[in-house]
Amino acid sequence: MTRPLIAIAAVSLVTLLSACSTMGPMSMATPDAPAAVTVPAGNKVAMMAVGAGDLNYECRAKADMPGAFAWVFTGPDALLLDKNKATVGKYYGGPTWESKDGSKVSGKQLAVSPGVAGAIPLQLVQASPAMGSGAMTGVTYIQRLNTTGGVAPADVCNQAAAGSKKLVKYQADYYFYKAI
Repeated sequence: MTRPLIAIAAVSLVTLLSACSTMGPMSMATPDAPAAVTVPAGNKVAMMAVGAGDLNYECRAKADMPGAFAWVFTGPDALLLDKNKATVGKYYGGPTWESKDGSKVSGKQLAVSPGVAGAIPLQLVQASPAMGSGAMTGVTYIQRLNTTGGVAPADVCNQAAAGSKKLVKYQADYYFYKAI
């Protein structure tokens, strides 16, 4: 009697594991990207996370145009999530991507490419050497793809609104590359 139950349990476990291995959009394959934000040869995707949170904007006077104002990006405040939507890190001003293991990497934007209408652009960042030891150690490039939301507010930005701050929801896929 127990053998049929064990066989059923084993088949169920194999089916469940197969389903989990294909769950979600996260893949270690190199994603398709516009040429401007394509990572140079000699680098391979090491990990991927979804960034979800807020982009911060402030209404400020334009330095080169007296009397003119604009919403200025002041930094991100987002969580990094794995394919099961579990938090694996955070993304904040710098820009800095920090893993739950304490390792973190910052970087310099190299290029952007337009995203879909109403979304922030796609981006390629060259990483600085990581701080700490862990998941971010050895990261060479970070690629932001599949963006939604995050564009500057449509709210009025003028002298009366100067200093106002707005949070705008966004989401993006972040691919972290390491040299091969």
